[in-house]
Amino acid sequence: MAILKTERLTKIYGKEPNEVTALDDAYLSVEQGEFAAIVGTSGSGKSTLLHLLGGLDRPTQGKVFVDGKDIFELGDEALTIFRRRKIGFVFQSFNLVPTLNVYENIVFPIQLDGSEIDTSFVDEVISVLGLEEMTERLPNQLSGGQQQRVAIARALAAKPAILLADEPTGNLDSKTSQDVLSLLKVTGQKFGQTIVMITHNEAIAQMADRIIRIEDGCIVKGGDRND
Repeated sequence: MAILKTERLTKIYGKEPNEVTALDDAYLSVEQGEFAAIVGTSGSGKSTLLHLLGGLDRPTQGKVFVDGKDIFELGDEALTIFRRRKIGFVFQSFNLVPTLNVYENIVFPIQLDGSEIDTSFVDEVISVLGLEEMTERLPNQLSGGQQQRVAIARALAAKPAILLADEPTGNLDSKTSQDVLSLLKVTGQKFGQTIVMITHNEAIAQMADRIIRIEDGCIVKGGDRND
């Protein structure tokens, strides 16, 4: 069953005669529990696509369905709540709160939502990601790879249906990148997460179940399992 699906997804920036079509009539389908990598060069539209999939931006036209729900039928406030509860994000820049320790960073989005923290689940995520000895540390006391693991733990802790990762290894060396991606894949399988990751790194993309290629705003390969 497709947990994430798009129909005619299009994003145009600017107005004529200076229009830029960042995404053009994109159809995409991702199955429950799948790990999909979106590959493209800089400017190909992959970040635009990921932001639309996560409801961080609204399309010029088209639809995004998450768990069968058209997310852009929701108003801004309802979309924010839906996004916080259904979609986890892992960014290249980590985005950790510098004044909060590791554990506080991990549970912060749950507290922001006013939800109850499932401490046993959070502890399991922390264990799987090898962060048990670091929960009291501040972000500036961690390496880049450790900070990225905290960002992944934070995204997983709220039990989102979908995890969207935007160049999650872009600031890491090759060895740490492989380690982080291996952990991302393991946690995805263990906790039943659907993962969509964008990358320009072909070696990183090979770790995914499926590679989706995007060129000049068009999905040219892998958008659907039937391609």
